[in-house]
Parts: sequence; structure tokens; C-alpha cells
Amino acid sequence: MKNASGKTHNHTLWLLICLGILPFVNQVNMLHAQEITTGLEPTSRILFIFDASNSMAGQWDGERKIDMAREVLFEMLDSLEQLPHVEMALRVYGHQSPVPPQDCSDTKLEVAFGPSNSSMIREKLKYINPKGTTPIAHSLELAPGDFPACDHCRNIILLITDGIEACDGDPCQVSQNLQKKGIILRPFVIGIGNDPGFKETFNCIGEYYDAPTKSQFKVVLEEVITQALNATSAQLNLLDSYSKPSETDVNVIMYDRYSRAIRYNFIHTLNYKGNPDTLDLDQLNTYDVVAQTIPAIHFDSVRLVPGRHNTISVDAPQGYLYVRTKRGKVYEGEKILVKKAGESQTINIQEIGNMGKYLVGWYDLEIPIYPRMEVKNVEILQSNTTTLEISSPGFVTFAAQEAGAGSLYQLSSSGDQIWVLNLQENKITQGIYLQPGSYRVVFRRDDLKSIAHSIIKDFVVLESTPATIKLY
Repeated sequence: MKNASGKTHNHTLWLLICLGILPFVNQVNMLHAQEITTGLEPTSRILFIFDASNSMAGQWDGERKIDMAREVLFEMLDSLEQLPHVEMALRVYGHQSPVPPQDCSDTKLEVAFGPSNSSMIREKLKYINPKGTTPIAHSLELAPGDFPACDHCRNIILLITDGIEACDGDPCQVSQNLQKKGIILRPFVIGIGNDPGFKETFNCIGEYYDAPTKSQFKVVLEEVITQALNATSAQLNLLDSYSKPSETDVNVIMYDRYSRAIRYNFIHTLNYKGNPDTLDLDQLNTYDVVAQTIPAIHFDSVRLVPGRHNTISVDAPQGYLYVRTKRGKVYEGEKILVKKAGESQTINIQEIGNMGKYLVGWYDLEIPIYPRMEVKNVEILQSNTTTLEISSPGFVTFAAQEAGAGSLYQLSSSGDQIWVLNLQENKITQGIYLQPGSYRVVFRRDDLKSIAHSIIKDFVVLESTPATIKLY
């Protein structure tokens, strides 16, 4: 049943808390990392959005809804004003234009953010009387502009109302859009009374808490405020092959699942007792986490449980790969391409002579030297080093009197001619590293326009030995 404002009439008062973590400036494009430990406690800025529509004059539990809402809010202000690093502001809707007609633009920032302004919020609320309609979606849309730019703030929105949207807006869609942009995070809904329809209506906005009595409402509200203002401790266990959290020294990136903004970016550490170091994380995020092992480990939709120490465990057993040449040194560009066994995508480029660290498993190696060298099914074991020694290439210089066209081939043991590469036509002299073996080069100068001037030369490349092949 609806009243003159078009608003659903019911006997439930609910509180919607939408939480944001990024400063409300350039929020859509703000995808930079935030430090886990800055040495400074962030300022928590709370914007109260207060319903003063005409239905707030109705009775509930022997009191007018607006009087009960004011009383609860005043008690909240008494607690919050005692806390350091907390600022507050007040936006009100439905208090300027009586219904009918319906004014869906009736929303206004009444008290801006500032230190020690709780008395201003009290005074403003004392003289507000229910008049108008309920533009929830529009108030949420305007709320980001109420937060001044701040580099080290947590922005929190508390929306107190007694009914659902009355202006054809979609608070659920607004909430979801703001979450995707990183403006708000996982919302909370606290419903006073036993209206089953509210849970269904507001589940799309966030988590719903039922408080059928005034005393239970206060308990739930205190719990929600505690969650909003406090971080939660957690540790990330990178498990080895024996399910022990011994793996470490890995870059871990924690993204907000909805906005994809980087929330935390750190090198995983074992503390002095050999245990994963404790993290203080914002419990209101849902995280997608990447452990930058090789290959990377992705684990999504990580939610923290408030009020307890959370343990996040992921299998990350690792070992080492070492590839060397017999001559003991590397030339510029001497690298190997590492791929997961049976797959074509390169997951790492490792320099020969350096140690690489990989997840336990099987890998294929490709050495981008002429001719291409492949090593299949190399096994990496927990905390072990797999060592491979390959032949040292020789350096061959092709020297011509004039630039020309040519092709280089490897000769198999049966005498087959296997193409390796084409020489660069604009160079008289060019040098190439080649694997040890037998080769053939076919060449003709550009200025000699007869196939009879083609030159064919066979030669042998020895390990770590330079050679010059004269193409004349």
C-alpha cells in the first residue's frame, strides 16, 4: 500500500550502510596501489544520509520513526565523536518539499565534512520534520561529491530510511555501478522489524541484517559500525609440497574484486619466528589475489571474517631451474624461453647462467639460438635445483664483398639440408651465434645477375669457437 508520496508504507525502519575505500576524487581512473603500512592511521569519513520523507512521521514501537532514528543517530554521534581520525557529514532528503507533488530532487548536503562538527549535525537534525518523498538512488548518486579530496581516507556512507525507493530510481544499480568504479564497497543493510520483503529487496545492495527490536537494532548497528571502522588481521600462507607455509618472498597483489583497483601490493614475508607476517586488511573488501610466482597463482573472491584472525592458504610449492653452458659465461641475448609442458605460451624469459624460481611441475624450454633448441619435460621439484648444461655456441661471421641474398642450412647426419635462416640482404658482414654442428650457406651477390654466381659453402661450427665464412 502506498501513501500520497508514492512510497510503500510499512512498519520497518532499515539502515543501509555503503562503504567506500578510495578518496572521492578521480575515482574511476584511480587504480594505484595503497600501502599496507603507511605509519599513519587513515581518517574514516562518515556521511550520514538521513530520510526525512513524510512517512518518517509514522509510528513504530510506540515512537515516531524519525524520533527513534534521531535517537539512535545521536547515540552514534556520542560514540563516534570520541574516536580519533573520524570525521562526519550529513545529507538529508525529503525535508524541503512537501508531497504532493513529488519532488525527486529533494536531497541536500546539510552539514559538510569537518572536525568536531557533531554538534552541528545534532542541531540540524533537531529542526528537521518529515515532509517529502524518498529519492534514495539520487541521494546515493550525489553522495560521492560530498567527500572532499583526500589522499589517506576511508569514505563511509550510512543511509537511514524507513522505506524503499519512491522516485523510479534503482538504488541496487547505483550501488553496483559505484562498486565497480571503486566508489563504494560491500554495503550492509540493517532492517528493524520482521518484514521479509526487505531482505529480498535489499540483498542486491549488500548484506542484510535483521533487527526486529530496538535493542537488537542497537546491537547490530554497533557491530556494523565496528566492522566499518576497524581493520581485520590476516595471514597469507604459501604452502609447499608438504602443506607447510614455508614459501615466501613473492609479490602479492590484492585487487578489489569489483573495481579492479589495487588495494595492497607487497612482498610476502616470513617473520622472525618463521611464520607468515600478519597483515591488517580492510575487511569490507572482497579481494581477487595474485601471487606473482612463475606461473602466477590467482585466487578470487576472498572474503575476510570480521573479528577474528583470518588465514588465507594457497598451494605454492616452488623449486629452481639453472641452465648453464660449458664455457661458463653468457653472451648478450643468451636466454631461454620457459613454457608449461605441452603449452605454447611463454611464461618467463630466463637468462642462461641465472637462477629461476618456478612452481613445482613440468616445463618445456626453448633456447632462441640458431637453430632453435628445445628441451622437453623438465621437472621442477620442491626446494631443489634442476640443473641443465647445454653446448656453448660458436660465433660465425659471414663476410661478402657485396651485399646479397643468401640462406643458411643445418646439415643432418644423413645429409639433409634443413633451413635455419635467411641472411640479411643489406649487409656485407653479419655475425650469428650457432649451435655446434655442420652447416651450409648458399649466397649470391646482388650485383651479379646470374644463378651461375651462386656460392655454396659447407662448414662446421665448434663450441665456443669463432669462425669466418668468406662468401666470395
